[in-house]
Amino acid sequence: MSKPRGNGRTGSGSGQSVWLRRPPAPRHEPPLTRERITEAAIALLDEEGMERLTMRHLAERLGIGATTLYWHIDTKDDVVDLATDAIFVEAPLPDGHDGVWQENVVALLSGCRAMLLRHPWSAALPLRQRPSIGPNFLTWLEFLQATLSRAGFKAQQTQAACWLLYNHVLGSAASQSNLQWSKAERVAAQEQLRRQQDEYPTLVEYEYMLDEDWEDNFHLGVKIVLDGLEAQLPVTG
Repeated sequence: MSKPRGNGRTGSGSGQSVWLRRPPAPRHEPPLTRERITEAAIALLDEEGMERLTMRHLAERLGIGATTLYWHIDTKDDVVDLATDAIFVEAPLPDGHDGVWQENVVALLSGCRAMLLRHPWSAALPLRQRPSIGPNFLTWLEFLQATLSRAGFKAQQTQAACWLLYNHVLGSAASQSNLQWSKAERVAAQEQLRRQQDEYPTLVEYEYMLDEDWEDNFHLGVKIVLDGLEAQLPVTG
């Protein structure tokens, strides 16, 4: 269904982020808020996945017509933006910036990874075409960048380190959420590697196909990255 025109909005447009536009003026209809729409969208995504998210399906879940939904939300991308930001409420920030900076980073990233795994559809976030700029995500990112800055990293180092760490979290969650191999398939794949040992000796030795230790691999990866980052800090004292 096409979106109704002439709804009195200012500065809207399908290419502009929902966070850069003013909410629509209220209408004389049963109460429908962005919060209610966002909650319904997250529930739909959690239960049915990104492939099933359409404006029509979301409207049905809310018990309204698609035209009514379009009055409040312009596009499916807007729905994803709102849902993405809302789940970051579940990624707790450490208490202040006191203590060892590495411990704060580990706590922050661990909470984010747990949140992403609770919402498997969020593993598709790295594939989106525009950045998240909602308030909850920005608060999370501000804490990460401020922690790195207080540790002594300069501006460009902070940016690079921030994206390195964030992408590690996303990659870990995406892999764990999307890889659906059974134990039997892993064993068969590892056996195939053994038959090609001359070509893949290291993969055979370390049993690449049998590795399912997501949690330990994630934390070891964070430690490797943080140790490398710490080596870039200027020596003080």
